Amino acid sequence: MRIILVIAAFVLLSAAGSSQKSKSLFNKKDLSGWTIHGTEKWYVDKGELVCESGPDKKYGYLSTNDSYKDFVLDLDFKQEANGNSGVFIHSSIEGVNINGWQVEVAPLNLHTGGIYESMPGGRQWLIQPKPEDEAMLKPGKWNHLKIKCIGNKVTSWLNGKQMVELKDEKIGSRNGFIALQIHSGGGIKVRWKKIRIKEL
Repeated sequence: MRIILVIAAFVLLSAAGSSQKSKSLFNKKDLSGWTIHGTEKWYVDKGELVCESGPDKKYGYLSTNDSYKDFVLDLDFKQEANGNSGVFIHSSIEGVNINGWQVEVAPLNLHTGGIYESMPGGRQWLIQPKPEDEAMLKPGKWNHLKIKCIGNKVTSWLNGKQMVELKDEKIGSRNGFIALQIHSGGGIKVRWKKIRIKEL
């Protein structure tokens, strides 16, 4: 009986610890916990986080103040205009020159869920979704993106469908902030909500 009680207590403590690691990165009110990089627009509207091209039409980023290495990130996005954006992982930045890896968020058939390396001398596209999986994106509607980083492996899902799985020692060797992107060129507007992370 004593052994059973000890095991039960351990399971409960483990579950409690696991639940404590899951947290929201966006409070639906303001940009607390985030830092704006560049002159593009980042604001809260109707409890949703909005990124929008500004008059400079340059790259812009909104990064978490905290760094993360092994985690599961869940978020919803809706592309209101153009939608060329992305979610950066294991990243750092100087001005608007970002160093890291982007899980793509883009218009239809432009590889949402794929992984792109952004840094001087970077390898650019590391992996793209299969052409038949591109149709998982719902333009103009809410989409759910899930990103799992653990060790050297990064996996992405779009609306419940696994898009890519990549093993890469370079990604696994670093940690860094998570960032949302506005691509250069203007005309972009994307909404985000339900941004949650669970550290592993």
